[in-house]
Amino acid sequence: MELDLIIDETVADNNFLGIFAYVYRRTTAQIKQAIHENLFADNVRMELMDVAFANLYLTAYQQYRAGLPCSSSWLAAFNAKNDRVTIMQHLMLGMNAHINLDLGIAAATIAAGDKLPLLKTDFMKVNQILNQLVNEMQSRVSKVSRAMFLIDLAGKNTDELIVNFSMVKSREQSWNLANVLAILPDHDQKPVIHLADETITALASVIKNPPGKFLKMILKIVAYFEEKNVKTIIMKLREV
Repeated sequence: MELDLIIDETVADNNFLGIFAYVYRRTTAQIKQAIHENLFADNVRMELMDVAFANLYLTAYQQYRAGLPCSSSWLAAFNAKNDRVTIMQHLMLGMNAHINLDLGIAAATIAAGDKLPLLKTDFMKVNQILNQLVNEMQSRVSKVSRAMFLIDLAGKNTDELIVNFSMVKSREQSWNLANVLAILPDHDQKPVIHLADETITALASVIKNPPGKFLKMILKIVAYFEEKNVKTIIMKLREV
């Protein structure tokens, strides 16, 4: 599986891109399980959607590794591979590019034109899967992030809600992007995608360098005490 190859490669390089790759593999496994259990209104369509969605990430990663152009939002996430920001920030940089940009493109590709409204219920149902994974990953990240409780204290234990809310809002935004792209011919989609990519890249800068001296200080402390070995981090994330 290509995601496994990315994880192995990033472990060998000890760069933090492997963290998003692992969590994304976990996400795709959950979605495939939901498809297997026929939890979606149209499970065949959702399988096509899952493949199209994953391929956008895999293609962007391959382009980056080959020195070829990729979306600026993915470039912002990939270029942070050795930055000493928190593990959760690395995850959010990947989610920012993949959910805010790629998801809307994948939806418009699989359900173009008047077919898109039929996808909405299943599209939004994925929120439930993502929210469950957030809780799971928060718990597992704490095993390699000894000072992560400081974020809880600073946010009065609302960090899970903040991440969940951000993911829900991201999926809503990607749905809006899908609605615009779905009604456009291919040659008119490029400028819309470019504009969306610029906006999402700006958000990546905020994720990496959030406003406020207090929050910056807390994140630096959390990052300082976190595990730095990517192989160890992924091993801990795998533990039940």
